[in-house]
Amino acid sequence: MRLPYRATLLTVAAAMVAAAAVALPAAASTGAAATETGRPAATTEHTMLKVKQVGTLKNGKPKYAQTTPTGLPPSAVQSVYNLSGLSSSSGAGAGQIIAIVDAYHDANALSDLNEFNAQYGYANLSTCASLTQSGACFEQTHPGSTTPRSNSNWALEESLDIEWAHAEAPAAKIVLVEATSSSSSALYSAVSYANSLGATEVSMSWGGSESSSESSNDSYFTHSGTLYTVSAGDSGHGLEYPAASPNVVAVGGTTLNGCSGTSCSGNITETTWTGGSGGVSAYETIPSYQSGYTGSVYGASTISALTGSHRGVPDVSFVGNPNTGVSVYDSTAYSGQSGWFTLGGTSVGAPNWAGILAAGAAAGSTALQGTAAIYSGGYQTNLRDITSGTNGTCGTDCTAGTGYDLVTGLGSPINYP
Repeated sequence: MRLPYRATLLTVAAAMVAAAAVALPAAASTGAAATETGRPAATTEHTMLKVKQVGTLKNGKPKYAQTTPTGLPPSAVQSVYNLSGLSSSSGAGAGQIIAIVDAYHDANALSDLNEFNAQYGYANLSTCASLTQSGACFEQTHPGSTTPRSNSNWALEESLDIEWAHAEAPAAKIVLVEATSSSSSALYSAVSYANSLGATEVSMSWGGSESSSESSNDSYFTHSGTLYTVSAGDSGHGLEYPAASPNVVAVGGTTLNGCSGTSCSGNITETTWTGGSGGVSAYETIPSYQSGYTGSVYGASTISALTGSHRGVPDVSFVGNPNTGVSVYDSTAYSGQSGWFTLGGTSVGAPNWAGILAAGAAAGSTALQGTAAIYSGGYQTNLRDITSGTNGTCGTDCTAGTGYDLVTGLGSPINYP
């Protein structure tokens, strides 16, 4: 049995991560210095986003944006995962409220979302008159009375999150909750605010290092009737919080072999993405849904034996490799560029899974509705087991295999709801 260990964020060598992609720089992606909140820098969270380079500018700098899409559209992702909600005419997610919790303000969020909608045949969304109104709508809000300042890197994250959550569940209401900063306290306050709005799903594409006090924050993810999806991280083997919380669905990353640019064709296979994070929590004990899991486990007889009776991450997966990334429209200049981006990272998985859960809830499907359902049998019917690939050089803990593993969890969604 392995002894519990402190999960650390490891730097993945450039050769292991797609050479044509860049991560949002740590300082830039947070948009916050330690002096902004008076708290140590370790309490600042970062996005889980990778931006694919699509060319080179005349000045020799990387080109990231184009005037037309360069990444996978909803139809291509639907062809891989066979998700019935992922269609402009599906009506999936009716009656659900998907809250996207991010930091800072994106002044162009709704107009960018509707640019995405127009490109892919979805109906335009209007601002919600009320979250009790019938039909889909969009609301942009924040805790407190002051609108957060803008940050271009987080704006790109927000565009990804709202566009793809909406694509998965076009009849759901989308609520963008903008934290006042990227500090842990501000983001957790935004989660509480999302809970108070009656969100049925909450997506969080951000995180930071584990800490010995992290379990005190687990209560933010316990609102009755709400499911929480969290990106696992983009640094290869290692763990982050809140993905380590036992109260969330932690989403890892994969590569869609056979997909390129805007299309997927032929014999598509799904393998591990080298940048997707996963591992064993240093502080969270194993939750009952993992200790009670009776299926196959790669490298051990049980999940408990694999993790030393600690929480294992991730639970599930979704495409994360930016070289098989998704298409996102953002008019707020990132690195001086705006337009259509191709994005990867486990940031893709959290909002897509939120939309998938919303579509499932509206359809009355229960197989994947939360970790208890997933581990008790939902994985058998509605997840594709990812059985090859690695995210590091640590042997079993860095390798995907049959059954549950610490790289892709129990797999990616198929045929749901």
